[in-house]
Amino acid sequence: MMTKYVMNSGGLKSQPKAAKAYFAELLDGLGNEPKLLWCFFATLPDDPEVRFEKYTKLFKDYYPKGVYPLNENATVENFAEQVAVADAIYLHGGSTKPLYDILKQYDLSKFFAGKNIGTTSASSMVLSKHFWGCDRREPGDGLGTFPIKFLAHYKSDYGATDQSGAIDWEAAYEELAQYGDTSLPMHALKEGEFIVMNE
Repeated sequence: MMTKYVMNSGGLKSQPKAAKAYFAELLDGLGNEPKLLWCFFATLPDDPEVRFEKYTKLFKDYYPKGVYPLNENATVENFAEQVAVADAIYLHGGSTKPLYDILKQYDLSKFFAGKNIGTTSASSMVLSKHFWGCDRREPGDGLGTFPIKFLAHYKSDYGATDQSGAIDWEAAYEELAQYGDTSLPMHALKEGEFIVMNE
């Protein structure tokens, strides 16, 4: 059975049209009441329950018409069991390190086999071979589930209020292009944009 990844660049909460397209892709073919597992490991140590309440409420208007997901909040302790019974998994953004440290325990090709996986920003980076981190403002290495380079929030005002100042996106693109395996395809996506990868 095919595994589908819907890899988003971030910014869905402020882009209703893009959010609807994203969830239509994520929940496609899963029936009227798919089991949707929400994973907020990238925002640890923040309270995942707070995020779960916020985002399930925020995104419920973006589900396809007639689709009413059965939402569950992922926990580190029960993650494997929860993934096993889920139809789709949404991996929220945040920081790459906490999510990387948890996901690296699993053989993701087998672990997510047959599921629809939605990623956004940091979680898209973690599944890529190389990425450019918008917070640390430097390239880094993901788990390499897909042999690609990923640049999230491209050409947005992300980080503009940081003391470091606005991001030079062209410099970031070039830095990532020269980093690691230079033969890999680059995906520099503007906020709301996503790519679909099948495994």
